[in-house]
Amino acid sequence: MKNNKPLLVVTGVISIVLVASVLYAAGTNSHLEKAVQTGKELFVHGTFGGNGNTCETCHTGGGMVQGKMPKGMIIPSLVNAAAIYPRFNPRVHRVITLEDQIRNCIIGALHGRPPAYGSFHMNALVSYITSLSQGTPIDMGGKPH
Repeated sequence: MKNNKPLLVVTGVISIVLVASVLYAAGTNSHLEKAVQTGKELFVHGTFGGNGNTCETCHTGGGMVQGKMPKGMIIPSLVNAAAIYPRFNPRVHRVITLEDQIRNCIIGALHGRPPAYGSFHMNALVSYITSLSQGTPIDMGGKPH
């Protein structure tokens, strides 16, 4: 009779690794889901100490539909925002990231204090806006929808 102990050990190790990977991925996804949810809450309710407006004041429908600036100018939805950054901004003559754009909106439109680069709140906002682009092909420098 052949000794199957090495095969059983290898199979057991592979099973443990697979289960650990699934549990790790589930935990990672819950952290990401929490960041997206926090970002959505900030997007809808956060005034960032500014003029009382929120991101959703202009980017209606949670950013999923065309929005409107207070003076009536139509602005695109955010459904492909994460897919088109980084992009060159001719107004400031430099390449800007999604984080730069979020900060610019908070400073310019909300007259608020944006979260610091890389902070929990900035990462949450980026996570939420990126979630709106899920499945959208990357088109760095492309046009907003």
